[in-house]
Amino acid sequence: MRTRSIAVIIGMLACTILWTAPTASAHGTIVGPATRAYQCWKTWGSQHTNPAMKDQDPMCWQAFQANADTMWNWMSALRDGLKGNFQGATPNGQLCSNALARNNSLNTPGRWKTTNVGSNFTMHLYDQASHGADYFRVYVSKNGYDPTTQSLGWNNLDFIMQTGRYAPAKDITFNVQTSGYRGHHIVFTIWQASHLDQAYMWCSDVNFG
Repeated sequence: MRTRSIAVIIGMLACTILWTAPTASAHGTIVGPATRAYQCWKTWGSQHTNPAMKDQDPMCWQAFQANADTMWNWMSALRDGLKGNFQGATPNGQLCSNALARNNSLNTPGRWKTTNVGSNFTMHLYDQASHGADYFRVYVSKNGYDPTTQSLGWNNLDFIMQTGRYAPAKDITFNVQTSGYRGHHIVFTIWQASHLDQAYMWCSDVNFG
C-alpha cells in the first residue's frame, strides 16, 4: 500500500511539472524582415565559432562575442508588466535590446545585414508558443538617421502603424505601408502579446529599394 501511495504522489508531481512547463516555453520574434538576433542565429548559429564571421558579418561577430545567449534565445526578448509605457520604460539607446542588459550588443551601431524591402512590405512573426497579439506597433527610423553610426532613440523614429488583435497562431503576418524611405533604415517593432502583459521589442535592418 505504501509503495502504491508513493507512486501516486510521484505521478501527481509529474503531472504538475508537465502542466506548468508551457509557461516557460519559448516565444517568438519577427523573422521577416529578420531581427538582429534572429538574423545572426539563422546565418551563424550552426557555425558560431567560424572566424570568417569576423570579416563577413562583424556586427554578428561582436554580438556573439558579447553574449552568445542573445542569439540562442532570439525568441525571448521580453519584459513583463510595462502596461503600455514602452517609451517611459525603455531608455534611448536601448530600444534594439528591449532594455535587456544581456542583449545590449544589439544596440551597437554598425553595418548590420539588411533585408531588401519595398515601400510596402510584409511583417512575419513566428511565435513558437502561439500567444497571439493585442497589437503590433511599427516604426521606421527617420530619414537622416544613420544606423551605422548612431544608437537608436525614440526621437529617431517615425510611427507608421498599430495593428488590431490577432488570435493565437504560430505564424502571424501583416502588411506595412510606407513612403519616402531609401537605403538602410531600422524597422522597430513592438509586439504586445495577448496571454500576459508581455512586451517584445526588436530592430530589423532593412534596405528600402
